[in-house]
Amino acid sequence: MRRMYAMAMRSWTKGAELERVELPTPEPRAREVRVAVHAASVNPVDWKMRQGGPLRLAARAIRTFRGPRGPIVLGVDFAGVVEAVGAKVKNLTAGQRVYGGTNFSRGQHGSYADTVVVHADQVCALPDAVPFETAGAMVVTGVTAWMSVSEFRPIEKGRRVLVLGAAGGVGQLVVQLAKRTRGADLVAGVCSARNADLVRGLGADEVIDYTTGDALERAQAHGPFDVVVDCAGGYKASRCRGLLAPGGRHVMVAGDSPAAMAQVVVPPFRSRAILGKPTHGRLKAVADAVAAGQVQVAIAERVPLADVEAAHAKSKTGRMTGKIVLLPR
Repeated sequence: MRRMYAMAMRSWTKGAELERVELPTPEPRAREVRVAVHAASVNPVDWKMRQGGPLRLAARAIRTFRGPRGPIVLGVDFAGVVEAVGAKVKNLTAGQRVYGGTNFSRGQHGSYADTVVVHADQVCALPDAVPFETAGAMVVTGVTAWMSVSEFRPIEKGRRVLVLGAAGGVGQLVVQLAKRTRGADLVAGVCSARNADLVRGLGADEVIDYTTGDALERAQAHGPFDVVVDCAGGYKASRCRGLLAPGGRHVMVAGDSPAAMAQVVVPPFRSRAILGKPTHGRLKAVADAVAAGQVQVAIAERVPLADVEAAHAKSKTGRMTGKIVLLPR
């Protein structure tokens, strides 16, 4: 049997390094597909799972009861070519280009590997117009952005949107999707002055520099908003809700802190924490928008999978305006 390789931790010990390991290459079960990974990417959730806090505790608990045995392979995003399909998979075939995300709670290893095995509903056929490296960089960020503009308070023509952290990985996609695919009347983006031109180029009608004053106070001049999407974190939920129009909604991207979660379970229930869960429908919506040229995906760096530790260190700085793509081949 061919052996696959991955970058994995041997234990959940804080500070445990990611090292190269070899694992048996599994055969897909009835509803699964095996994919040769051509590109993966780093998301903050990957390195947050290695640190203290709610995500690490949740990840450990999931792995104990549901997760895969053996070394801990992190990573969600991947793009590649189908190698094999299970007996009950009807919509995918060997040799097909796909992209998608792994799921720890389904007993799957992560995507920091040259091969992944996932359920067929976790992937989507990849249009020829979308390169593997682009697709590998747009799974969690793309799905999260799509959910932010289409599922809690769907953005429609005539609506107004405020995006906090508009220059970040998710923020860039929220701006583009809201303006170019959902037809928002106005999109205001909050970012630093050095990223103002970038955010305008993505389609933002107004750009607010958070370094020169209270960004939420200045945003009032462009509201009220139908949707406020906080991709930056650190903004008080009650203040964000104060900028909403009647019926408006506040979305917190990856709001995993106890303080953020508390805002979701108390009245007036106008806030929601979102972390993108890749499904076929969401993945297809993002892929179609990218293939049509409506959305661009920023890539900051391309590095070998073996250099994932350095990639995590760069991601932790919070200064990346694009994704770090990992190349296992």
